[in-house]
Amino acid sequence: MECSWKVLVLLVFTSLGIQYTAIKSLRMTITSPCRSMAAENRCGHIKDNVTRALCEDLNGQQGRKHLLILASARSGSSFLGQLFNQNSDVFYLFEPLYHVQSMFTNANGLPTIDRRSLLGAYRDLLHNLYDCDFYLLENYIKPAPKDHVTSSFFRRGASKALCSPPVCNQLEELQENQCLKTCRKINLTLASTTCRSYKTMAIKTIRIPEINHMRTLVEDPRLNLKIIHLVRDPRAVLASRISTFVDQYRSYQIWNSSGRKPHNIDLLMIRNMCMDYSNSLETAFSRPPWLRGKYMLVRYEDLAKDPIKKANEIYNFVGLQWKDGLSSWIEENTNATVSPNSSKFATIRKSSETVEKWRLHLHFSIVQTVQDVCNTTLFQLGYQVVDSIQQLKNLSQSLLEPRVFLPFI
Repeated sequence: MECSWKVLVLLVFTSLGIQYTAIKSLRMTITSPCRSMAAENRCGHIKDNVTRALCEDLNGQQGRKHLLILASARSGSSFLGQLFNQNSDVFYLFEPLYHVQSMFTNANGLPTIDRRSLLGAYRDLLHNLYDCDFYLLENYIKPAPKDHVTSSFFRRGASKALCSPPVCNQLEELQENQCLKTCRKINLTLASTTCRSYKTMAIKTIRIPEINHMRTLVEDPRLNLKIIHLVRDPRAVLASRISTFVDQYRSYQIWNSSGRKPHNIDLLMIRNMCMDYSNSLETAFSRPPWLRGKYMLVRYEDLAKDPIKKANEIYNFVGLQWKDGLSSWIEENTNATVSPNSSKFATIRKSSETVEKWRLHLHFSIVQTVQDVCNTTLFQLGYQVVDSIQQLKNLSQSLLEPRVFLPFI
């Protein structure tokens, strides 16, 4: 009996291994010069039912692009996401993983499951969303959708696809606030159907710490997934978080105004961010085969200083056509005066002038501490450290070293 059980397990794993090998080899077949042939002609000769089904599934995904914008909070990811949201060929989602995090977070903001399980839930949801399957998402939305309809979809107004016909039955294009008022409820079945009509899907998230956590999705040939990894000077990130998340960073605000470091200051958030950056960069710079042609590193500062040039580079990497009106949208949103009443998620600003203004608002004592904690990360990304208050406040001397981070071909 024991022997039979072991044989059964061995057969199951052998079958899974054969199927995975089949997927990998089929990908090479499908991307060969036979693309003009119909899927049934390419797969019909395969006798094994499972392998033939995998072949047809892969053929159905051919030509569809999936993008993941990987970033940290207050790193400029909302603006980068809008570069895709403004493209009518892209189905864009803003932070859908928010619902997963909310489900597994208690009233004190602490996770109720371990990190590995949470990352697994993130990956599962991303995979379903890239397949335009929104039903798994329903398990995380609170209150639970009724008949697949919900009014609690996080920041649905940040997605043009979710604020346009047929998902939102309005004749005119809606701004985010208008969308939330006019189209209060969203039919997730209709959203799934609409999603399948798009050839490109982009998702932005600040909830995946490292690119290594996305390896299984990147290696899945059915997804054709590319990662755009957005980074920003950790000192600038902290300055933005201090001014934006008042309650969460109250001790930092006291430190910033007084110059005296509180004895109980928690450096874990900034330490973790820099560790996540460095771990991702070490993986990326080693150029592993699974990231080849799938990864692009973007410094926020480079995007802010020359947004049209950098946006063109990103579009070329992704393989997207530049749309009429995109250049004017970029010009309008990167050369504007920021209103005092602007949302913390606003993407309108004079980016070239504000990119290093954090240096005027962050106390030198905090800067020194971040430099000590994030020394390796600063070096990896080409951010210069400062040794004096005078050097910190002198905006005529940029702290950004010229660097070229080419996509991995």
